Amino acid sequence: MDVVSDAIAAVRVGRPSSHRVRVSGSWCTRLAPYDGAGFHVVLEGSCWLLPDGGAPVSLGTGDAVLLPHGTGHVLADSPADAATVERAVPFERWEGERWPREPGTVRGAVAMLCGKYRLDRSRVHPLMSELPTVVHLPNRIGSHPELRAAIDLLGRELDERRPGSCVAVPSLLDLFFVYMIRSWMLEDATGSWPAVLGDPVTTAALRAIHSDPAAAWTNDRLAAEAGVSRPTLARRFTTLVGRPPMAYLAWWRLTLAAAQLRDTTDPLATIARRVGYGTPYAFSHAFKREFGSAPGRYRAVASGLRPAI
Repeated sequence: MDVVSDAIAAVRVGRPSSHRVRVSGSWCTRLAPYDGAGFHVVLEGSCWLLPDGGAPVSLGTGDAVLLPHGTGHVLADSPADAATVERAVPFERWEGERWPREPGTVRGAVAMLCGKYRLDRSRVHPLMSELPTVVHLPNRIGSHPELRAAIDLLGRELDERRPGSCVAVPSLLDLFFVYMIRSWMLEDATGSWPAVLGDPVTTAALRAIHSDPAAAWTNDRLAAEAGVSRPTLARRFTTLVGRPPMAYLAWWRLTLAAAQLRDTTDPLATIARRVGYGTPYAFSHAFKREFGSAPGRYRAVASGLRPAI
């Protein structure tokens, strides 16, 4: 798997949830902070997103917004002021007031897809941590065609009576999540991870680690994969990623192990071997040093996040 796919897979738990909402007139709803990522797609009309502690964001038809850290926010028909925030209705109660008429039948109507991704934040990849509070991608003609296509398909699949929609919509939401992160990386000019993945030497080493984390990697082997000397790899990798190659490898192996402890019932010996440890003892020692908890205890706590089958 590539780094972006791995970064998402390491924190994703279960399937996304979504609600189709249609409103008109004067309205305002609040979504509380969430241990996951929230998203909104404006399918018709326009509105405002008012993130906690942030500036108001104007959303128009076709706009997509991701709140990757689960920041609390308000959605409203107008920009923020004290009265707007004060009258905000909790989303759980407000969603029962959805307006069911067909698109375009009432002037000023707003149709949105609102939802959440459930995430395990105990072991977030630095790429995910670097995402801003709000990722807003306006509907610009010709920009991010894959994201635009996903939004168009979502808009067409929102009728739950269509055959297969219960499978199609969650799958499209997964694509939407990936495309939002990919689009942010293409547009972001300040983050470190777009620069990391734009560097061929560092990317080659990361690709090797993520393709086979259990391999007996050394600095020399990774340098050979990247086609550079060991000092060159160490310098470029550490500067861009923020830690040396072997430290990143150890961190990633334990991150994978934590996800497998959470999501599977596989024996510790199997997980240890899968992530590159020769014995369960060596794995347990490294895991406890990193997490402050033995693998079995970690599994007992983290299994509460495991998606239902």
